[in-house]
Amino acid sequence: MKLVLPMAGYGTRLRPHTWSKPKPLVSVAGKPVLAHFLDSLDSLADFEEAVFIVGYLGEQVEQYVGEHYPRLKARYVVQPELSGQSHALWLARDGLRGPALIGFVDSWIESDFSGLDAEGIIWVKEVEDPRRFGLVELGQDGWVRRLIEKPQDPQSNLAVVGFYYFPQIEKLLEAIERQMAGGGMLKGEFYLADAINLLLEGGLRVEARPVEIWQDFGTPEAVLAANRYLLDHGHANLQDVSVEAGSRLGPPVYLDPSAVIRQSVIGPYASIGPGCVIEGSEIRDSIVEADTHIIGSTLTASLIGRAARVTGVVGSLNIGDSSEIRGDG
Repeated sequence: MKLVLPMAGYGTRLRPHTWSKPKPLVSVAGKPVLAHFLDSLDSLADFEEAVFIVGYLGEQVEQYVGEHYPRLKARYVVQPELSGQSHALWLARDGLRGPALIGFVDSWIESDFSGLDAEGIIWVKEVEDPRRFGLVELGQDGWVRRLIEKPQDPQSNLAVVGFYYFPQIEKLLEAIERQMAGGGMLKGEFYLADAINLLLEGGLRVEARPVEIWQDFGTPEAVLAANRYLLDHGHANLQDVSVEAGSRLGPPVYLDPSAVIRQSVIGPYASIGPGCVIEGSEIRDSIVEADTHIIGSTLTASLIGRAARVTGVVGSLNIGDSSEIRGDG
């Protein structure tokens, strides 16, 4: 089976962090979003190839995967123009045959990926406000009838969470070719939902498979919410770390063993990356990425990029890599 991962977007909702790194490499609960995604799959060895469709700063993805997943047979396709999800898959079409799992890395789910025996599978989650999402509508027979993007008068509450399975991905590629030939664009993009609707109209029987847990990584608020969830569910490491006298850890936290904590309170729900130095500070409900130095600050609900320096700040921050902030705290 092939694993296809479109990830060429700019991640504009996560700026300033995505100015200097692609969204899949933003850290949550001790490791990048991409690592959480790959580690959630039952066994990467089951995939004969992983196709990464990258764009801006895509070389960082290639470097990270090469260093941390050296056994994964990876292929990289560049999407230079962001013309949509279908366009991304079309660029990667060479060599795509047979069964394939398609996943968008700004989502993370807990699901059983066994029993892939339908003509197609779309993973879904019931949501309270369906107008914010792409939705699956079911027919009376229980199979997917159509996909619809952010309807104002929704007839379903089943949100598409960004995972798809096709036993013959070439059928999807044929539908994408028809979609693109017909010029079916929305706001300058070819959406995957429109290609799948072509398959549904042709009689393909697609299952909507529900998930209980779905975490989004698309916005700062969503990243912090995902950090809280992951720390609550097995990604904290309080028992494996220590801090200098005069400091305290309030679980759950993730603290890289190389971080230095002096006269500070860390947590709850704080993730501190490698090489960080925290002095005379309190940090809770926040993510601090690698090699950042924080002095005399009290931070909550904050995202701090790599190699930043924060001094005398009280409140919430959202700053990118190599930033420096001084306050009067």
